[in-house]
Amino acid sequence: MKRPQGFDRSAAPAAAPARPQDADAESSRAETRGSVGTVTEPVPILTADHTAERPTPPRETEASPYSRLPSNREIDKALRAARRERKRLERGEVRRFTKRSRRRRYAWLAAAGVVVALVLAVTIVAYSPLLALKHIQVSGTSRLDAATVEKKLSDQLGTPLPLLDQASISADLAAFPLIRSYTVESHPPDSIVVRVVERQPVGVIQRGTAFTLVDAAKVPIASSEKRPDGYPLIAASGGAADVDADSGFAAAAGVLSALPADVLAQVDTIAAKTKDDVSFTLRGGGATVVWGSAEDSSLKAADLAALLKSAPDAGRYDVSSPHSVTTG
Repeated sequence: MKRPQGFDRSAAPAAAPARPQDADAESSRAETRGSVGTVTEPVPILTADHTAERPTPPRETEASPYSRLPSNREIDKALRAARRERKRLERGEVRRFTKRSRRRRYAWLAAAGVVVALVLAVTIVAYSPLLALKHIQVSGTSRLDAATVEKKLSDQLGTPLPLLDQASISADLAAFPLIRSYTVESHPPDSIVVRVVERQPVGVIQRGTAFTLVDAAKVPIASSEKRPDGYPLIAASGGAADVDADSGFAAAAGVLSALPADVLAQVDTIAAKTKDDVSFTLRGGGATVVWGSAEDSSLKAADLAALLKSAPDAGRYDVSSPHSVTTG
């Protein structure tokens, strides 16, 4: 646009000062113009003190907790983790409440293990050749020959001590009538001791022309054609006490067992038809002793010993009533 000639710049009227309202209108027009075709910077807003302020940027909207839902896989994973945690807590509670019972159980298991180990060790050692029988010793014999008994038991050699055949040992010892009883003692690692109790003869019984030495059970010990010295001759019928307790032999054997050794040595012959009429004769003068029954035999024996000292020349001693003894 051409200026008109002769135009005087100084002659133009002075521009009026800008008002705030005009500034706002100008800013709006500038924004409107800038929005068409081109992107322009936001125009600073002039406040009352003409200071430009930069517009506050818009706040970002906070994300909502429901803006994204978890997937099924994530839910399953969370549930499995929760179950594992619950089981772990439950196991901890169970361990805490069962701590004492578990200690007792462990103690019992440990004790049982020790016992089982000991049993196994003893069993292995006991049935091993280390405990095989090598030595047999027989003791308590006087009439018997100990070497003969040991030889009879030699079939047990080589057998482990726990496996000794007791029935076979009993059968071997039964071949010796003099043995009344016995005990077998094991002495590891390889020895046994057989302690024998021999039968003690109480008298002699005559069978025809033979004399048999017997014990209180009427078990034959030895036989000979001559009467053995030092033993009384028993003239009594019936069996032993374990067979017939009321027999004459049982009563006579009971009386002989009750007599003191010094009085027994003086008895020559003892007779008994029943259990209540036991009598015997003494060696030397042939005095007779009326004994009666086998009851109170200890008291009667003491009375007889006293009478033999007080009246040694008497021919008859009656101790059938121990509280009223007589001599004649």
